[in-house]
Amino acid sequence: MRMYDILHKKREGGELSTEEISWLVRAVTEGSVPDYQISALLMAIYFKGMTPDETVDLTWEMARSGDMADLSPIPGAKVDKHSTGGVGDKTSLIVGPIAAACGVKIAKMSGRGLGHTGGTVDKLESIPGLCMDIPRERFYEIVNRTGIAIVGQSGSLCPADKKLYALRDVTATVDSLPLIAASIMSKKLAAGADAILLDVKLGSGAFMKTLPEAVELAKLMVDTGNKAGRRTAALITDMDMPLGRCIGNALEVREAVEILHGTGDKRLTELCLELSAGMIVLAGLAETREDALSKAREAIRTGRAFKVLCDMVSAQGGDSSCLEDTGKLPLSPCGLTVTAAESGYIAALDAEACGLAAMELGAGRESKEDEIDYGAGIELLANKGSKVEQGQPIARLYAGSEGRCERAKERFLSALSIEKEEPEARPLIIERIGI
Repeated sequence: MRMYDILHKKREGGELSTEEISWLVRAVTEGSVPDYQISALLMAIYFKGMTPDETVDLTWEMARSGDMADLSPIPGAKVDKHSTGGVGDKTSLIVGPIAAACGVKIAKMSGRGLGHTGGTVDKLESIPGLCMDIPRERFYEIVNRTGIAIVGQSGSLCPADKKLYALRDVTATVDSLPLIAASIMSKKLAAGADAILLDVKLGSGAFMKTLPEAVELAKLMVDTGNKAGRRTAALITDMDMPLGRCIGNALEVREAVEILHGTGDKRLTELCLELSAGMIVLAGLAETREDALSKAREAIRTGRAFKVLCDMVSAQGGDSSCLEDTGKLPLSPCGLTVTAAESGYIAALDAEACGLAAMELGAGRESKEDEIDYGAGIELLANKGSKVEQGQPIARLYAGSEGRCERAKERFLSALSIEKEEPEARPLIIERIGI
């Protein structure tokens, strides 16, 4: 088999066979084809697309290019949740414990943040002592005992995807829907869960900016997961404004604890309940969404979900007393309050710009080698749709230096628009696919 023939076939709009895709992924993994040919193929896929069968084949072959997690030592239904990225998205810290408290087994691999979106690993590592690199047998034992463990992604997971993504990033082919779907779903298949719930974000702080794009991607990923033998469903959710009140690692842990105590932001609580209910249904532990929602609310009301989070943190070496008293979590020493320049309604609070402001404060990375400040971030005192008066505090910024705060303030203000008329509210759950 020759790379030239595969390139020519896809350039002409042909459908690659299972054998051709298998050969291609193996060659990419082994490094036996040059980057310029792989880049040419990525561009051909960008313009000619892939059929559903090609996408499934590519997904499976990328999943098999490295380690495949075996979760059989964990009895019960294992369900994974994946978000396509957002600002202030700490849902894994909340949804995982709720679903686990309802009997779902959560054996989750998560990533670090890069750019304006945060990463679950970084949020959890803001808890002193917590270890995200756990031996396999210990990982199984924690899930079996507490219902949940969240660890960092293995370096040997989906090596083909890492190579392809690095080339997509420099050849302007990142936003190819089949390649996005294969990249996300290959890691989910390799992680070994029985079922997968996808949270596809839509809006200014998300990769998908339009509803048709988000729907197409969600349906493609759901179809790919189902054809690969994993029960898969998706919610399309709003990311036109930051999710919740906090952006930044330790700040988001604090907010997660509030939600699990039943006292947090209503919009974030609503999303976490919906995601938890979806996982409960996919696990076969409730027949209807309404029944699953009732179970999720009860897990919060009784304190069982919060206890699950504390048990997981302790089992992974973290100081769970920081959850009992969130004042023990790190908070950067320099603070700056941002006030409203005029009275009116917050008509826009661009999520991406807020994420970039948090990165300016030290809460995120421009490159994967950058160090982050776990105590840096933004506490929102108002959000899109809020009525504010001139001079009213609308946000509090935290960083390691006053200079960082001042630079981030300018970025934050660029995200903000205050108008006289109240803006029309967009639904939080925009569409449901497969559930």
